Amino acid sequence: MATTTPDRIYSDAPRVDFAHCREMQPYLTEPKAMYVGAPGKHGYLRLGFELDKEGKSILRDLDRRAPLIVQQELYFDEELPGLPCVYILSSGGPNVDGDRYHQDITVKKGAMAWVSTGAATKLAKMKYNYSGMIQNIVLEADAYLEFMPEPIIPHAGTRFICDTRMIVDPTATVFYSEIYMGGRKYYNGGELFKFDILSVCTHGERPDGEQLFREKFIISPDKFPIRDIGVMGDFDIFANVLVMTPPDKAEEIYNATQPVFDRKNRIAAGITHLPNGAGLLYKVLGDETGPVKAQVRKFCSTVRQAIKGKPVPAEFPWR
Repeated sequence: MATTTPDRIYSDAPRVDFAHCREMQPYLTEPKAMYVGAPGKHGYLRLGFELDKEGKSILRDLDRRAPLIVQQELYFDEELPGLPCVYILSSGGPNVDGDRYHQDITVKKGAMAWVSTGAATKLAKMKYNYSGMIQNIVLEADAYLEFMPEPIIPHAGTRFICDTRMIVDPTATVFYSEIYMGGRKYYNGGELFKFDILSVCTHGERPDGEQLFREKFIISPDKFPIRDIGVMGDFDIFANVLVMTPPDKAEEIYNATQPVFDRKNRIAAGITHLPNGAGLLYKVLGDETGPVKAQVRKFCSTVRQAIKGKPVPAEFPWR
């Protein structure tokens, strides 16, 4: 699990430190240009959604530090007009050596929210250090959150580690998705799976501290074959979706979701249960981002239909 460290604090935002993680030990050299977590390289974001006096879900709490940017919530979902939609933006370019990010998202009792990013997250080549992110997602009773960021694109030679902690009331539902591309597929002849390391951990718990599950995958293409059967095979893109929801809703979603293995259109997807009645785990493999995103969105529609009785609307053509 990620920790915070009190040294070199230049703002009141929490620090991000993965130096204790064994897989990151080779990548702890201080960058020669801007040091780890320097101003503009230590992004912080706090989003708090709740119901107003009229019972409308709103973005009540907002705090941000460059390069992370969030403006006001929008209400453009035609199926759920009361759903506040927020895009996380960045004033910088791709993640570079020594970048650190911390994101806290809270959805209070009975409220709902949709959070995404304005564009794909690009991870630049890193020579000395790594880019790290901590995310804390908290849902109170009967809250609902769809977290659907655009894909992450690791460039050759990049290092990235992320730790996501979800604290979810037994009556709440969170749809959490992440899509990882193998690299810049068509850049300079292609650089698929030429990054140094991706380390991704997601864990769920109850508000009383009960631990429900922990999933962690560490991808180091130079050390472990990525093209093996049971890993990526001949697919290039991987989507990971976790849904924490009450057991009866999880069963309804599970029964409504069919596995997919389409050789012609190069897409595969499957579903399983998370331990301890926490919810569901859904995974998608593909070759292009469009079909993978569409499959994730289709599954999200199944989840929303079970929880809110409404489908997810068609994606905007420019997304």
